[in-house]
Amino acid sequence: MQDLINNLPKQANDKHNENKKFFAKLKKKPPKNLDYIMQELHDDEFKQTDCLECANCCKTTGPLFTDKDVDRIAKFFRLKPQQFISQYLRIDEENDYVLQSVPCTFLGADNYCSIYEVRPKACREFPHTDRKKFQQISNLTLKNVAICPAAFNIVEEMKKRIK
Repeated sequence: MQDLINNLPKQANDKHNENKKFFAKLKKKPPKNLDYIMQELHDDEFKQTDCLECANCCKTTGPLFTDKDVDRIAKFFRLKPQQFISQYLRIDEENDYVLQSVPCTFLGADNYCSIYEVRPKACREFPHTDRKKFQQISNLTLKNVAICPAAFNIVEEMKKRIK
């Protein structure tokens, strides 16, 4: 698995222009059944992919924390939202709450998340490959294929399925 993760940025970079063209075409004229195709590809991939073997998303990137996320996680820790923010978060260039540092503070050595039940929405939805109107998040997907082996595989299958 580690070899796969180490090679992923190069593989994603090699496919970047091809993927960018594909997504540009997809944005202009998405197939009517795109949401169904993506759901099927997502489900198929995650039948064979175990995120606990990888956790590269948690090791290399940090999620955005919405106000609802902050409130829910602060409650979980029995902290006031402002205490949670000052202890774990910072405001980024786009004025969003993000982790102070990566890898994620809540990631254990066993790749388990200590706040899994209350994790941020961005974590729950990652890698966003089953999202409705998938074509609208192509820029995000282009980034995610360099982080997530499952996202990479899903995009490769998608290109085969949608000509």
